[in-house]
Amino acid sequence: MSDYSDVTELLAGEGPWTFAYVDGPGAEPQVVEEARRDSVRDRLLELGAPEDDARAVLRAMEQPTGAPSPSARYLLVRGGEVALDASFAEPRRGPERLGHGRLPEILPLVRHRSSAEQYVVVETGREGASVRLECAERAVAEQTVEVEGRDDSLPKVQAGGWSHARYQRHSEEIWKQNQGEVAEVVDRLVREERPALVVLAGDVRARQLLRDQLAPASRGLVIEVEAHTRAAGADEQALDEAISRALTEHAHSEVQRALDRLASDGGGLGARGVDEVVEALQQGRVDTLLLDSKALEAGNGEARRGGDDGRGEDARSRADTLEALDAPPWVTHGGIPAEASSLGLIPVAEALARAAILTGARVRVLEEEHASEDEPRSNRPPREPVALLRWSEDAVPA
Repeated sequence: MSDYSDVTELLAGEGPWTFAYVDGPGAEPQVVEEARRDSVRDRLLELGAPEDDARAVLRAMEQPTGAPSPSARYLLVRGGEVALDASFAEPRRGPERLGHGRLPEILPLVRHRSSAEQYVVVETGREGASVRLECAERAVAEQTVEVEGRDDSLPKVQAGGWSHARYQRHSEEIWKQNQGEVAEVVDRLVREERPALVVLAGDVRARQLLRDQLAPASRGLVIEVEAHTRAAGADEQALDEAISRALTEHAHSEVQRALDRLASDGGGLGARGVDEVVEALQQGRVDTLLLDSKALEAGNGEARRGGDDGRGEDARSRADTLEALDAPPWVTHGGIPAEASSLGLIPVAEALARAAILTGARVRVLEEEHASEDEPRSNRPPREPVALLRWSEDAVPA
C-alpha cells in the first residue's frame, strides 16, 4: 500500500506552497543541467513564487538523488524551506509542473506513488544472500541484510562413486541450511513491512531451496528472475528490468482487483462519478479511489499561479472543478459547511485525490498501456472517477 503519511499533514496545513515536478539529475553536460535548473527557478518567479522558495527549489535540484537517469522529482516548498523532496527512478509521467498558490498540485506525486510499492529483492547464492527492502520511489534500499552462510561445502564435480554421492548430500545439506537462514530474514520483512512482491534472483538451485523454505505468506509474493546476479561480472540491468515489469503488472492487477470488487455485491461497495465519489469521501467511506490518467492530464495545464482565493489564473468553470476545504470533509461540490472554509476551486482530480489522502484512502491511477513509445495515444475521453468503499451505504461500520 502506498504511504502518504509524509504528505497528509502538509495537505492539511497552511500555504502558500511552491511546487515543482521536474526531471531528476541527468547525464547532460554540467552547463546544460545548470541552464535547466535556472530555467525552473526563473519560471517559478514568473508564476509568483517568492524568491526564497525559488532558491530553495534550485538548491534542492543541485543535490544528487542517487536515482538512475532518467528519473523524476517532486518538490514541495513553503516559506523558503523544502517540505517534501520525492524522487522516482523512472521518467516523468506527463509534462513538467510548476506553480505557486494556496494549494499545491499533488497529482504528479500521486501518479508515481500509485505504483511505488515496497518490495523485497533477494539475490541468493549457495553460500548466502543479499536481502534488500526497496521502494520504487527511493534510490537507496530502506533495509539491507547480508546473510553469510557456511561455505565449507564441496563443489558437485568430484570423483565418482560412493564418496561423490556423499559429498553431494553434504553440500546440499549446507546449502539448505544457508537458505533456511535467508528464508528467516525474508519472512521477517514480509511480516513487518508487508511488501507487494518478493523478487528472487541468483543461483537456480539456491532459489529452489529458498522458495521451499519460505512461509506461505512470503511464497505467495514471489516473482523469480532468471538472472544469476551474484556471479562475477553479472549484469544488473536484467534484474532492474524484471523488477520494473513486475511492479507494473502488480499495479495493474491491484486496479483490476478493485474493479472486480466494485462489480460485486450489486455495486453496493462502489461509488461512480464525481457526485457519488465526493459524497463517499465526505462520509469517510472511500477505501480506494481510482482515477484515470487521462483525467489527470486533462485536468491540469502546464503551470499554475495561485491568487489570494486559491483559484489561480486558470480557474475553470464549476463543471471542471471542486471546492477544496481547509477542514473535514475537505471537498465539496455544493455549499460549504460551517466548520470549514474554502481554499478555492481546483481541478476535479486534484480535489478528489487530496480528499482521499486526507481521509486515509488509497489512490490508484489507471495508466494507459502502450506497446511502445511510438504507439499513438488513444483519443478516448477520460473515464469517470470511481471508488471502492469501506462499507455500503446501508451498513453500519464496526
